[in-house]
Amino acid sequence: MGFCWSRECGDRPCWAGYYVPYCADWVGPTMLLCIYGFCSMMRPIEPFMTEFLTGTYKNLTAEQVTRQVYPVWTYSSLVLLIPILLMTDFLRYKPVIILQGLAYVTMYLLVLFGSGLHLAQLAFFCYSIAMAADVAYFSYIYSMVQACYYQRVTSYIKVAVLLGYAVGALLAQLLVSLGGVSLYCLAFLTVISVSVALITSFFLPMPKTSLFLKGTYFARQGNSGEDTPKSESPDFFIWVKSTAAVDHVGRMFRRLLSDCKKCYSSVALVFFCIWAATGRCGFYQVTSYVQLLWVHVQPHNFTAYNGVVDAVSTLSGAAATAAVGHISLEWSVWGELLLGGFTFLISGVVFLMDLTDNIWISYTCFFLFKAVYLQLTTICTFQIAKMLNRRRYALVYGMNYLVGTLLQSVLTAIVINTKSLQLTITLQFLIYASYFAAISLLFTVRGAYTVFCMKHPAGGNQAERATNLPGGSHL
Repeated sequence: MGFCWSRECGDRPCWAGYYVPYCADWVGPTMLLCIYGFCSMMRPIEPFMTEFLTGTYKNLTAEQVTRQVYPVWTYSSLVLLIPILLMTDFLRYKPVIILQGLAYVTMYLLVLFGSGLHLAQLAFFCYSIAMAADVAYFSYIYSMVQACYYQRVTSYIKVAVLLGYAVGALLAQLLVSLGGVSLYCLAFLTVISVSVALITSFFLPMPKTSLFLKGTYFARQGNSGEDTPKSESPDFFIWVKSTAAVDHVGRMFRRLLSDCKKCYSSVALVFFCIWAATGRCGFYQVTSYVQLLWVHVQPHNFTAYNGVVDAVSTLSGAAATAAVGHISLEWSVWGELLLGGFTFLISGVVFLMDLTDNIWISYTCFFLFKAVYLQLTTICTFQIAKMLNRRRYALVYGMNYLVGTLLQSVLTAIVINTKSLQLTITLQFLIYASYFAAISLLFTVRGAYTVFCMKHPAGGNQAERATNLPGGSHL
């Protein structure tokens, strides 16, 4: 006896053959996905990864970690993202989530038991697979629940992810500072946590349809088999299946091109997508290399408070994210200007983080950086979602991820892997601060223009502007 999550009893869930209200249908998949997200993000070794790789455990140099290990996941994500994005819809999400869980387990097993530069690079290649598969995790639930539950399940999933990361970081700090636990034990705990996430992924129900294409390839396969006379040869069945597969791929590409054209016909949507992609690029560059900056500011400090800073900044960002949903503001008017102003604040704290030689000031700056970024990315997310048909959310999320990863690869190649430059970690962060300043300038100008147009409409062009500003249409 148990709750039926397979939805084989019709359009409503059942309990031992008896129907229950439809509102219960979203609970099972959401609960499992939250458990998966929490466990996959509860990685205690994460705040001390640089210390672990450059310390006595792995004996890699800071130069090797900066230029040969960390860049691997950036470049690999760029190569893997498009194939995984296409596979996600074709395989209907669950297999790609399982692949992500396997990639996490493999990565941290390599981190725990592997030694040498090449195994460290292989570990971060596995990490790139997991990162590219994020699109399946954040899109899966929309194919499982009714549209009226989208806002609720999205908030639960995001909170589970942030809470998992914060608990992992806080647990690591307590174990290191108070319990004297070694970093090797933190890596072992991380393997256990991501293994639980992998096991959970197998219990996720399989979606019946995709978001891009209603009526799946597999269903068409079945129909083709049913309509074909049994007297036909096996070669004929193979030909039918091959033709159906090719036809499915062709339809998928045509639908993707059509959806891209419709999605990016709104100038307002394009600008929010620009911030989502560029902000993601800068965020991951800072968070990936900030531990190296802290080692530079305060070398050989095993009891650094990296874990508690990560935990508190993540929890503060989660609280700010929740608060954004309750702020009464004309986001369609002030949203872009707000992005520009707070991005300038991000630029300032990154610049101060780079200049200071006081570890506590650097910690405070990182706290502000992460808390503000998480708040701004939430504003971007719900502004984009308001202008989109939910079926296209996975597509736009994937495209933003792709553009952000492409920018991150270019920035990494220029700042970190260009042999002629050989920039120090402080000069790298100076470039990151300038990068956010440029984004701030773009959005401040665009935001001022939006406010001016909305507050001082010119009669003849008002209708035209409405299609280019947030809320003008639902794509």
